[in-house]
Amino acid sequence: MPGENLTRTEAVERRDLVDATSYDVSIDLTTSPETFRTVTRVEFTGTEGATTFIDAITDTVHAVKLNGIDLDPAEVADGVRITLPNLAANNELIVEADMRYMNTGEGLHRAVDPADGEVYLYSQFEVPDARRMYPCFEQPDLKAVFTFHVTAPENWAVISNQPTPEPEPLGDGKAVWHFGQTPKMSTYITALVAGPYVSWHDELVSASGRTIPLGVYCRKSLAEHMDADNIFTTTKQGFEYFERNFGVPYPFDKYDQLFVPEYNMGAMENIGCVTFTETYVFRSRVSDAIRERRVVTILHELAHMWFGNLVTMKWWNDLWLNESFAEFISTLATAEATEWENDWVTFLASEKTWAVREDQLPSTHPIVAEIRDLDDVLVNFDGITYAKGGSVLKQLFFWVGREAFFTGVNSYFNKHAYGNTVLDDLLVELEAASGRDLREWSKLWLETAGVNTLRPEFELDADGKFTSFAILQSAADAHPTIRPHRLAVGIYNRTDEGIVRTHRVELDVNGERTEVPELVGQHRGDLVLINDDDFAYAKIRLDEQSLRTVHDHAGEIVDPLARALTLGSLWDATRDGEVPVQQFIETVLAHIGSETESTTRRMLQSQLLGSVDRYSRPERREQRRIEVADAFWSLAQAAEPGSDAQFGFVQTFAQFATTDEQLQVVADLYDESVKLPGLDIDTDLGWQLLYALVAGGRAGEPEIAARYAADATSDGKRSAAHARAAIPTAEAKRAAWDSVWTTAGATNDIVRAAAAGFWTTRDHSLLTPFVDTYFAELRQIWSSRSYHIAEYLVDGFFPGLVDTERVVALATEWLANNEDAPAPLRRLIAEDLDSAQRALRVQAADVE
Repeated sequence: MPGENLTRTEAVERRDLVDATSYDVSIDLTTSPETFRTVTRVEFTGTEGATTFIDAITDTVHAVKLNGIDLDPAEVADGVRITLPNLAANNELIVEADMRYMNTGEGLHRAVDPADGEVYLYSQFEVPDARRMYPCFEQPDLKAVFTFHVTAPENWAVISNQPTPEPEPLGDGKAVWHFGQTPKMSTYITALVAGPYVSWHDELVSASGRTIPLGVYCRKSLAEHMDADNIFTTTKQGFEYFERNFGVPYPFDKYDQLFVPEYNMGAMENIGCVTFTETYVFRSRVSDAIRERRVVTILHELAHMWFGNLVTMKWWNDLWLNESFAEFISTLATAEATEWENDWVTFLASEKTWAVREDQLPSTHPIVAEIRDLDDVLVNFDGITYAKGGSVLKQLFFWVGREAFFTGVNSYFNKHAYGNTVLDDLLVELEAASGRDLREWSKLWLETAGVNTLRPEFELDADGKFTSFAILQSAADAHPTIRPHRLAVGIYNRTDEGIVRTHRVELDVNGERTEVPELVGQHRGDLVLINDDDFAYAKIRLDEQSLRTVHDHAGEIVDPLARALTLGSLWDATRDGEVPVQQFIETVLAHIGSETESTTRRMLQSQLLGSVDRYSRPERREQRRIEVADAFWSLAQAAEPGSDAQFGFVQTFAQFATTDEQLQVVADLYDESVKLPGLDIDTDLGWQLLYALVAGGRAGEPEIAARYAADATSDGKRSAAHARAAIPTAEAKRAAWDSVWTTAGATNDIVRAAAAGFWTTRDHSLLTPFVDTYFAELRQIWSSRSYHIAEYLVDGFFPGLVDTERVVALATEWLANNEDAPAPLRRLIAEDLDSAQRALRVQAADVE
């Protein structure tokens, strides 16, 4: 429940009273399909005579014993916390309770595989959900050692943080697994995964000389699709890279990676027991961008074994440092240690684009955010925490220098191993290694919000040479900080080989105006690119001639990073209403066919959808959809057979298909009466084509049911929910709405699928009946669902595409009338309102 909160004040007060020592947790997974039994023994020191509490979200508390004294559960347990009165200097607490399985991707999640009826469990505890599996002091600075004993069906695999022991048979088809004691660690990275998972095993020799067992796991029904060798290869590359550069051997005993169903996130860095979304098990063809993203995610979670697990933040205000460090270092490792050497282009196209978008929302915050309570943490898993922080650490890495950076990180790990830290602990080590003063840097980059805009200002002589050149820096009124940047200015010219850089100047930019005398006398070329090589975190603008070059010749830019920078600048300017939407659409359609980078291509395709459906004037949308669909069908036919580009172009064509002729092509592809050389209409691509046919009124329930019958899997169930929600009838929209909004109990992945399908229609009259209901029931939804389910419903069903002006008025009114609503709920509505208001501003700039 969103109300199950813990404030930072409470955490500090509790940390002053107690220090956890050890947990011994027995978990019986055979008691019922709804609940499991937990017996937890906690040893901890305390302030004599004080009263505190332990976190425990329980179904039923059967017994509580503190220091040999039985406490009445009815008096001390309220279902969320257990009060602990009259502490001793050394304490022993024993709690026996039934805990509830979740189907929301929180706590101990229980999923039933529709393919074979098998049950699969996995834990997801970040931020506050270990307390859903066992009573614990749920804050990162109360580290302890843990010993788990798990009773489960004897044919199951049972995996936790320590190596899996041989099970002890109990009879009646049951067994118990007694795991060894963990190192000292925080509760949120303890883990339990159990079920009939299939596994693959390998090992590596660590820099310490120890042999580290490696495991990969997934459901039986997905086993045929698991490419474990590829995952082991990436993992070994990461181990070698991090051990060599950190100078600290892997600190734990084994490393298992488990791909689990109905997962909310990309992955979670539990010590030695990392869980991943099953979308990274490729049962059908995926884009190269997704394959690359899996590599980055694997290395991101591996980096956490040192940064976050070996050394852990004291409180959640330094969550950014965990995630930003892992995001930056995994990108660096991907570019330097794997086949994906252009990963910084991917980082720009995806991560920095995400960061800049969120840094312009009203909810933007400093990278070091104020975290008052757990509710604040939950909403700060965002583009600021991950992507902006990663971008800023990239700047820091190049500013202090590679050797100094890794020297400082090595000292940090060695000094604080198995402990808790604050930001200053890292800065101290980086300052010592580099000799640089990082306090001002921290103040300007980490403690203020907002993104700066950099634009060139210059004058030319009659020959096109600069007689003056300056970089102007501005900031939003709400966040007026002007920051220092290390960046380069590149001059590019058209040649027989394409558009290439012919001159480059690197400099420090500070203040509202920075002169660049090194460029005086240099010819302006065809393209002037500020932030060449993408060192800085900022929005950049192009001068008019450079904009014309991009519009006419973007695809000729040879360097994929420079190409992504110019197209990213064009998108920023479009979103700010400085460049007409039509110009962006024309530029992308003219040049996406020559784009070589999968993530850049994928991002442009997504931005095109936003340009047409959100940023175009309503009266121009249908014609633009038709034109974009025609363009992508032509691109798909012209693309190299079997290429990643062909695959992506077909997906985008289906997404935009509008006319009877276009939908007929989709139908012909779907039934394979029309084939493109090298293109396989596999399971997932077939579902995507069916979504388009359903939304276009060319297919319905019979076709959905038939396809699900042939794909009776978790993926098929989710896809069927998506498709059913896309049926363009009032009855289907009502059924989709009622299935997740009105009725509680749908799993997290079904909620997301229904929301995605619900908005897939061009007939907005089908959606307008739900607008008033949405705003009227927001608070009831928030109070009655778990955090993630409530978040998916509130954000996924925000009616931003329906009568935008009216929705802006309703959202504004709701915020004014609900000042006492929970802060995370208000933040979600404020963000969606801001996006709708931006859409209206960009539409106003949509001129011919």
